[in-house]
Amino acid sequence: MTVVEAVVDMSTSLGAVPIPSPVLTASGCSAFGRELEPFVDLTAIGAVVTKSVQLRPRSGRPTPRMAETPSGMLNSIGLQGPGIDGLLAEELPWLADRGARAFVSIAGTRVEDFAELAQRLRGVPGVLGLEVNISCPNVESRGEVFACDPVAASDVIAAVRDVADPAHPVYAKLSPDVTDIVGVARAVTDAGADGLSMINTLLGLVIDPDTMRPVLGGVTGGLSGPAIRPVALRCVWQVHQALPEVPILGMGGIRSGLDALQFVLAGASAVSVGTAVFNDPSAVARVHTELADALAARDFASLADAVGYAHRDTRA
Repeated sequence: MTVVEAVVDMSTSLGAVPIPSPVLTASGCSAFGRELEPFVDLTAIGAVVTKSVQLRPRSGRPTPRMAETPSGMLNSIGLQGPGIDGLLAEELPWLADRGARAFVSIAGTRVEDFAELAQRLRGVPGVLGLEVNISCPNVESRGEVFACDPVAASDVIAAVRDVADPAHPVYAKLSPDVTDIVGVARAVTDAGADGLSMINTLLGLVIDPDTMRPVLGGVTGGLSGPAIRPVALRCVWQVHQALPEVPILGMGGIRSGLDALQFVLAGASAVSVGTAVFNDPSAVARVHTELADALAARDFASLADAVGYAHRDTRA
């Protein structure tokens, strides 16, 4: 008797752009993809989500920049990077030469910064779309993070969508450090976001009991890893329940296919794997395989059939 393995259609899309896998890297955890090339076929994953790029090169925050925490880690890198010129000259051509899809994360301190970055990425080979990192301080509003104010967040997205390549889906990356994430999600989608990346890190702090001072050179940092997964799932659940037609790229502590499955069931049509690559650089490919197996074991013929499945009996 021949045993036929179940085949699950794992294709999905970012906005209207199809991708072969629902598993992407997460911004900031594998730079621009070079580190993963020995371990992962970059053309087979959904996309490489780049480090957040700004208009000018940035050296980042003072060291130490990372600290381990129970079931997670804090990072205080400070968006170190080559700036848009370096990205265009070195990193994106490298990815394009290998046939990898680049989902470029952009960041700024003024609305105009985001718009200029989006403008400069129009028509660039290999760029699939834009992830707009609005978890940055708005210097024109006393340093308040764009993502914490629905109006400021929507201003950024509207400006980006107005000048971005029409073929590029624009995803707003939302912060969990808000009281009403659905309100922010609604504001940015009304402003033109094609989808949502959820969630960014949570703001955290570690103090060394010996020195009695903060461990990180920048004092606070972003908490990632399995510790934040329940928070991320809650955010994805709430937003999908309120805005079921809006595509969600889910992230936050995904280490396995079963972790990814939870995000899909909650409403994500794709996921990003970040902190897990620090101890398993093959994690993105492994999570894809494990997710496909998990879907097959539950008799799903396609990933699309599982998106939001956990809401079936909870919607009025």
